[in-house]
Amino acid sequence: MPRSVNAVASKARRKRILKAAKGFYGKRKNVLTVAKNVVEKGLTYSYVGRKLKKREYRALWIARINAAVREEGLTYSEFIFKLRQKGIELDRKVLADLAMNEAESFKKLIASVK
Repeated sequence: MPRSVNAVASKARRKRILKAAKGFYGKRKNVLTVAKNVVEKGLTYSYVGRKLKKREYRALWIARINAAVREEGLTYSEFIFKLRQKGIELDRKVLADLAMNEAESFKKLIASVK
């Protein structure tokens, strides 16, 4: 009995990897074994990058809130503590946006917390 190979699936698999490697330099874009390694590493970096992005944005929001709150004579930690005490549940993203784009309403919020 002749050997059966699923050429359609093999070609599709190779094609998918080489398509993902499009735009890479040198052998990375057209040699399957090299492209496979590089694409896999790239996918790992993109996964880690999505986690880092969340971390970096949170740090940015905290820095913006801290800068705006210090102008009013409070520290970031005191401000967040007083927000929790008053039962105001705004997340850091919203607070940072208020601090940047609506300074007056943010100052009123600080005044209500003090």
